[in-house]
Amino acid sequence: MMQTYHLAQINIAKLRAPLTDPLLAEFVTNLDIVNAAAEQADGFSWRLKDNSGAATHFRHFGPDFIVNMSVWADLHSLRKYIISEPHRAIMMKKQNWFLPMDTPHLALWWVPSGTIPTLFEADEKLQMLFKSGPTEDAFTFQHTFPVLDA
Repeated sequence: MMQTYHLAQINIAKLRAPLTDPLLAEFVTNLDIVNAAAEQADGFSWRLKDNSGAATHFRHFGPDFIVNMSVWADLHSLRKYIISEPHRAIMMKKQNWFLPMDTPHLALWWVPSGTIPTLFEADEKLQMLFKSGPTEDAFTFQHTFPVLDA
């Protein structure tokens, strides 16, 4: 039987202020709405979250960083979600809440269907992008790669 693959993504952001700061109130208020929209989107498979349903407590990349990690059926499904509301409206304001980064903040990669990626694996993918640029092992929306047979 042929192995099928899903698309994993990691997106990190450096906060301008703590999540409790009024500067981030609009972002925090909309997190549950944006996450619910993702979970209801066609092609959604999994997202990083704790028992409360949030991912804001994961600080793998440092105390000033938040992380979003998810798995999708394919690139088309993830792209369709990203341009949909409410995600698009919130991300249009991201400069209000997040600082610019000098290193890659988003990585995409293929995982065998049913696989849940770890934060350590995702960190490795961001490091690969930083060191080598987009490859079949870690890529971006601007430079995608098809699934390779393992």
